[in-house]
Amino acid sequence: MKCALITGGSRGIGRAICIQLAKDTDYHILINYNSNEQAALETLKEVEALGNSGEILKFNVSDAEQVNSSLDTWQTNNPDAIVEVIVNNAGITKDGLFMWMPSEDWNSVINTSLNGFYNVTHFFIQKLLRNRYGRIINIASVSGVKGTAGQANYSAAKGALIGATKALAQEVAKRKITVNAVAPGFIKSDMTAELDEKELKNMIPMNRFGEAEEVAHVVSFLASKKASYITGEVININGGIYS
Repeated sequence: MKCALITGGSRGIGRAICIQLAKDTDYHILINYNSNEQAALETLKEVEALGNSGEILKFNVSDAEQVNSSLDTWQTNNPDAIVEVIVNNAGITKDGLFMWMPSEDWNSVINTSLNGFYNVTHFFIQKLLRNRYGRIINIASVSGVKGTAGQANYSAAKGALIGATKALAQEVAKRKITVNAVAPGFIKSDMTAELDEKELKNMIPMNRFGEAEEVAHVVSFLASKKASYITGEVININGGIYS
């Protein structure tokens, strides 16, 4: 059984990626979630409605022990399963001016996006190398590319994720494993629900927020055999916002 694991797969961009991979591939879809089981089950239902298979996996990506024990248990129960695709999508924002930013807001954002990438990818990396094939796709952000005021923590986490993407890509390329990042701009989701869309649209050359599906299409392409010579790349999906 060949699988694709999507962290933070229950809602928003993560859910759209799960659904797109279910449409475009025959991977068994592993939907990771942290707290919202109901949303994860809804994503699973959509995956199954497309005639594909999947399951939900509960763990907090920032908690190394939880990640290892959860994935160990899953691997033991599914000895023949091979995870070929890892989409590191889980992330949180805790915006605020750096001057007023408490250390827990700095640490929790970095722990989720950056350490989450380490915890999940590190669990599988030797298996991917032995298997001599893999696709690792990291969901970064326009904030990690150009920096966003009020998001020093998120920009730091996503910028570091981009650096890690480029470094790991060079380490594993000989084994036919690609490592790429996707950097969305303003995408309609729970994460951007609080933002003033009317005002922000003026900053975006395309004059609209993106749809989660537009990100998911790119992820699905990077997860495919068609993208076999693309690695260490950051693909921006932002409607034209460049610094």
